[in-house]
This record gives sequence, C-alpha cells and structure tokens, in this order.
Amino acid sequence: MRNDVTAQPHPDANTPAGSGRRRPDRLPHAFAPVHKRALGVAVGLMAGLAFFFVTAFHLLIQPSGAPPIALLSQYFYGYEVSWWGALVGLFWGGVTGFVAGWFVAFVRNLVTAIRIFIFRTKGELAQTKDFLDHI
Repeated sequence: MRNDVTAQPHPDANTPAGSGRRRPDRLPHAFAPVHKRALGVAVGLMAGLAFFFVTAFHLLIQPSGAPPIALLSQYFYGYEVSWWGALVGLFWGGVTGFVAGWFVAFVRNLVTAIRIFIFRTKGELAQTKDFLDHI
C-alpha cells in the first residue's frame, strides 16, 4: 500500500518536520556588537605591516616615480626611509590602526544601539497608542 501524500516544503527548511526544534533566530547576530579590541588589533596589525612592507619595498627596489614616503615622518615621530624607520612605521602604524579600528567599532556599536532603542521604542508606542481607548 502506497501513501500518495503530496510533499509540501516545510516552512523551516533547516529543521526537519515534526522535530519540535525552532530555527535559531539570526536577527540578534545581525545586531551583535563588534568587539572593539579585536577590531583594533586587526586593523593595527594590518596598518603596521603595510607601513613596514611599503618601507621595505622602497629600500629594496627603490622605485622611480614612487610617492615620497619620507613625508610620513611628518606624522610619525622617528620615521625615516631606513630599516629602523620600517620598524618605527610598524609601531606607529600599529598604534594608529588600533585607535582607528577601536573607534570605528565603538561608533558602529553606538549607532546600532541607538537605532535598536529607537525601533524598539517606536514599536512599543505603536502597540500602546490606543491604550486609553480601551479604558
């Protein structure tokens, strides 16, 4: 005996039908705060390495017509186009990148928290706007 039941897709394709489990809600992950220290370390490491490798590239290859990277000494104390300057660029790039990454994560978290607060407040007000009509 054969069951000719038409197979209909389950509303939750990730969860088998009848398992009783709910699909994990992905919305809180979309609004999860960015870890400030982790983003700062990542951006700082990349910026520091970029300054180091650009300086090393200029020392090894000495490209003609390249931008004058010696002007970085105006921003980073102790920087010069030398191997010591590459290490100084690594340090200052790391510090500057860390501060920039930390600040970007802080501002993103702040803006996200403010937007969530506004949306939640508007939703609560919309639910209770006719409260006095029921009294």
